[in-house]
Amino acid sequence: MKRSGFRATSIVLFMLCLMYFITYLDRVNVSTAAAGFGKDFNLNKTEIGLVFSAFAYPYLVFQIIGGWVSDKFGSKRTLIVCGALWAVATILTGFAGGLVSLLLARLLLGLGEGATFPAATSAMSRWVKKENRGFAQGITHAFARIGNAVAPAAVVFIMAAYGWRMSFYVCGALSLVWVVAWMYVFTEDPADHPGVSKEELAELPAVRKKNVQVPWSALGKRMAPVTLVYFCYGWTLWLFLSWIPQYFLHSYDLDLKKSALFASSVFFAGVVGDTLGGIVSDKILIRTGNLKWARSYMVSICMFLTLLSLLPLLFTHNLLVSILSLSAGFFFAEMTIGPMWAIPMDIAPEFSGTASGMMNTGSALAAIISPVLSGYLIDRFGNWELPFVGSMILMGFGVFLAFRMQPESKFQLAAPAKADGTESAYPANT
Repeated sequence: MKRSGFRATSIVLFMLCLMYFITYLDRVNVSTAAAGFGKDFNLNKTEIGLVFSAFAYPYLVFQIIGGWVSDKFGSKRTLIVCGALWAVATILTGFAGGLVSLLLARLLLGLGEGATFPAATSAMSRWVKKENRGFAQGITHAFARIGNAVAPAAVVFIMAAYGWRMSFYVCGALSLVWVVAWMYVFTEDPADHPGVSKEELAELPAVRKKNVQVPWSALGKRMAPVTLVYFCYGWTLWLFLSWIPQYFLHSYDLDLKKSALFASSVFFAGVVGDTLGGIVSDKILIRTGNLKWARSYMVSICMFLTLLSLLPLLFTHNLLVSILSLSAGFFFAEMTIGPMWAIPMDIAPEFSGTASGMMNTGSALAAIISPVLSGYLIDRFGNWELPFVGSMILMGFGVFLAFRMQPESKFQLAAPAKADGTESAYPANT
């Protein structure tokens, strides 16, 4: 590969940004397309919620497995295989003939996307310098939220011209194009990249030999508080991604185009939040040198601001108030993303894929429960604001749980045991 005018690290980061954009486009297109297939297949809100959450079952299972696979076999091969799977799953969604085939296609999507973010984090641990980890995680997730924001309007446009099935064919084709590009752009070791400069290599962390012996129990205990905090965040994320387009459509009796426009405005607030959150977290780290302030305290404050932003939904039913409240809530919730996804790299850089997979099981579990329970509450009580009560409660828990994450305490492998047994061979925290 001939060296271009762009830094190799920037090209790799941009490719990861595109991946996050496409994966979320493939995940949330179903929320807007539900207006089409829900009518065609005569589905109620609970059944539609089940379709929304179906991908999260294998997605949950393959978080940790996918993280381990990426740590052992590398991010390049992991993402090539995963990309091909999620692309096929997206295309098959367009061929669905009813509830069962929709669920099967979404399950395959979850299987394909399960390892993507842990594999991307594993790649970043080698391709991004420590002081830029928050920014890298923030900007990649900002592209994910651009996918959220673009999906409603793009799907409505395609549906109006060609029907809801075509939206899945287009998204699947974009995924396949990305897979081919990734094959040619990425190398596991930055030193092997023909376009990387000596200056870039000097800034990057040293590539360590992969340790396939993952200390599962100790690492799991170390990441447990981080996982719980991410579950609290994930509940709100999946409520927004699954139901916001339908919320504006049905709660205010808007047409499909207006509801898509308002949903996109909420998701664009998340784009700004993701980007700003990563930048602020890194700035705090550079200025103070304190990971607890840059990660834990920032997450706690942003969760509290999310809770406050959503409170007006409980006291008034006004379109402008709803748009502002939901946009502010999503903005502050997304400001937690940069610091949260930097934490696995801070705590366990040698096992960053596995550690981030453990963390993301929190969001994956929330993705299973939140959309279905929200759909049930809407069916049962006819109140579209009621599901947000759960978000506020969990954000309140997250405010306090964030102090338990301790990103400043690095997970390390202890020295091998001595003959007298005084040294443990298992990992310990420092």
